[in-house]
This record gives sequence, structure tokens and C-alpha cells, in this order.
Amino acid sequence: MSNFDRVVNRANTASMKWDLRTLLYGNDDVLPLWVADMDFPSPPAVIAALTERAQHGTYGYTARPDSFYEAVQGWMQRRHGWEVPKEWIVPCPSLMTALGLLLQQLTAPGDKVVVQSPVYYSFHKIIKLSEREVAESPLKIENGRYVMDYEHLEQTFAAGAKLMLLCNPHNPVGRVWEPEELRKLGELALKHNVLVLSDEIHSDLIYRPYKHTVFATLSDAIGANTMTMVSPTKTFNLAGLKVAAMIIPNDRLRRQFHRQLTALALELESYFGVTALEVAYTQCEPWLEELLDYLQGNRDLVLETFAQQLPEIKAFQPEGTYLVWLDCRALGLTDAELRRWMIDDARVALSEGPTFGTGGEGFLRLNLACPRSTLEEGLRRLQAGYAALKARI
Repeated sequence: MSNFDRVVNRANTASMKWDLRTLLYGNDDVLPLWVADMDFPSPPAVIAALTERAQHGTYGYTARPDSFYEAVQGWMQRRHGWEVPKEWIVPCPSLMTALGLLLQQLTAPGDKVVVQSPVYYSFHKIIKLSEREVAESPLKIENGRYVMDYEHLEQTFAAGAKLMLLCNPHNPVGRVWEPEELRKLGELALKHNVLVLSDEIHSDLIYRPYKHTVFATLSDAIGANTMTMVSPTKTFNLAGLKVAAMIIPNDRLRRQFHRQLTALALELESYFGVTALEVAYTQCEPWLEELLDYLQGNRDLVLETFAQQLPEIKAFQPEGTYLVWLDCRALGLTDAELRRWMIDDARVALSEGPTFGTGGEGFLRLNLACPRSTLEEGLRRLQAGYAALKARI
């Protein structure tokens, strides 16, 4: 039985979440609940394997054995019911590296790239830095739940979009898209010749009774029009090891992507990444099931606390991911005022809504993947900050 209650001190470990507090927020007293990594140690089997690997002492060029591909194939089949031929798998350093390369490869400067905002902020950043145009198709809120706006999406496709970045499951709103929702999107993309890059990095982090649907499995035609991004890094807290894979059924697209990786000398594997992926995908499913139970308990605590103690902040129930999208608009604060409230009154660091694009104004994103005592402290701080705000009004 894993002990997810154990608090690990991450300060002074070059942690982005913990060691950039003074730089980003002006002091190191804020409790960081923002960056999407976990404050839990990785699975013991991964730690043991990496320790043994480190003790070997020769950190040379690293090849990918067949067992690397077999681990990816086995995981996708067991967890998601997708039989993936080995030749479809193209390893890469990270999914954002893959995104940047594919934007360069599949689009030209000025081309429109579709995102469903509010969405993961790195999508916006990489598109803009690549001199492409962000074409937002905002999600809608219906009956307290985010849904796709297909009419607007089709208009955006028809306006000349070349590529769409699908977030499946969706970060930050926590939706686990249903098969029919995805199928309708896939058919629209085929109709308008828009390639789909499906970011499925959160696909293992799904709460009962929801079930992840791999977008590329909906039909052969949709699969041939899709490039799927997968990685164990979110699932097993391995982001610093830089290991990921693209799954690309389309031969032409796969050859082009692999050629570009090779041209930029990005095809070589991380010394530790090979081991981490193989062990995580072949030995750590029981750990993941325990993690999901713990995260579900954290999720329920967050939802209950906001409903009962912070009634003017609506917490959307995540169906997947360990992220909670918070609607703070009823507080009546500008985004600048909301940031100051978060830092000065609540003394927590949450991701700020405007960075996620249109529809993020007045929102914050909370990361609940931490020991329960840490989360409870964060919730206490938010309640105190809420009380201080109400006392001034």
C-alpha cells in the first residue's frame, strides 16, 4: 500500500513549482498548487530501477530496445483497448517538443491552428512563437458542464484552419470527452481537411465512472487523420525525465515527423527515460489504481469545501486530470485583483485563468495532486482569504 500522505520537501530541488515562488509571486510563503506535476514520489519500482541505473555509472548514448515499444503497446492495449503496431510509435523527448516540430512541419507562418479555449496555456505560447495564428473555438458551459461548440468549431475549420490541437481529457476544465462528442469533432475535421493532434497525456487519470476514449480509435479515417500524444510523465510524476511517444497511423505523417526528429538530433533517448517508461508501464498499474483512489478523495474534499465554505467560487467537478477549474467571477474582482487576493489574502499559488485563453477571465486552476495535509492547508488558506475579502466589502 502506497503512502500518499507522506509529505516530501521539494524546496531547493530546482522544482519549478516550489523554487520559483519568490520570482513569480514575490515571496516563498505562498503554497504552490499550480504547476501540473504531483507532490508524490514516483512509484517505488521506478525509483528502484532508476537508482540501479544511476549506480551503473556509465551515462552514455542510449538506444531504445524492443521492450520500450512493447511497454507502450501493452499499456495502450490494457488501459485503453488500442492495439498499436510497433511501427506507429515514434518516441520523442516531450509532447511539447513534438507539438513544436509538428507545427513547423505541417503548417506555414500565418496558418490557423485551432484550440478549444480555455485550454492548456502552452498551446497558445507555442503556436504564437511559431508565428502561427491561434484560432480559438471556445467551449460552452451547459448545465454546469463544459461542452464543445460544434457550430463555432465548424466555422473555425471552414475559415481555413490547417491543424487542431485536441486536449483529451481537457486541461483545465477536466472534461473526459465522450465517444459521440469526439466522433462529431472527428467528422468535422475530415470534412474540412483539418489534421488533429490529440494530446492524451492525462488519459490515465480518469475518475469513476468515466472512461477515456482514444480519439484515433473512432474510425480508420479519423485514425489516419490523427497524431496521438502519450507519455507516462503525468501518470507517474516523471516530467523531469523527458520521455514521450507519438502514435501516428498515417505512414506519410509518421515518416515526416521521424525525419524531422532525426534532422534536429532529437531522436536519441534519455538515459533514464527508457527505464522509467518501461518500468512504469509494465510494473506500476497497482500503484496507479491506489493513486486514483487517493486523488478521488482529494477531488471530493475540494468540491465539498468550495460548495460549503466558499460558495461564491464554483468548482467544476473534474471527470479526469488532477486539476480543478474554479469560477471566481462572482467575487467581482478583476484578474489583477484576483491575483493579488490569491497571493496576499489566500497565500496560495494557483494557475491564473487568462493564461488559458478566451473564457479564462475570472477563473483559477487548482492542482490537487498533493498529500491531503497539504491540500487541507491550501483550502484553509483559501477560506481565510475568502473571509478577509468579505470583511472588506
